[in-house]
Amino acid sequence: MPETSVVRRSWSELTTDELYDILKLRTDVFFVEQRIDEEELDHRDREPATLHYFIPDEQHGVAAYLRTLVDEQPSHRDARIIVGRVVVHPARRGEGLAQLLFDRVIAEHGDQPMMLHAQEYIVPLYAKYGFEPYGEVYVEAGLPHLSMYRPGA
Repeated sequence: MPETSVVRRSWSELTTDELYDILKLRTDVFFVEQRIDEEELDHRDREPATLHYFIPDEQHGVAAYLRTLVDEQPSHRDARIIVGRVVVHPARRGEGLAQLLFDRVIAEHGDQPMMLHAQEYIVPLYAKYGFEPYGEVYVEAGLPHLSMYRPGA
């Protein structure tokens, strides 16, 4: 059975191998597979409050990943925590790995309001975790997105 434990690290705690595997997964999926043509490395990864959640995978390096950012000022209502860069390795899709990542994030931050920018097709997954769409569909990085908000518990 492949590894499914979720690891959480700040930037300074990531090993160089973990960082490489995370960035490899993000670029392989976002740039190569989805052909996103916007900046991937936005300097937010290195912020002290950013947390990197991932599931290691012996064969693929990282099976699934997401990050949480903390904004000084809320970008929607009272949500200062932003979930983003949610990605699952193609060989590991359909195993519920994104759900494992969200289970961990909700367990740790569920008492706080959160928001995210969801690719339109994945909105139902985030809705299972209490995120509700707001606003109209918009194109970000060439793909249709919806902004979503989750109040704190």
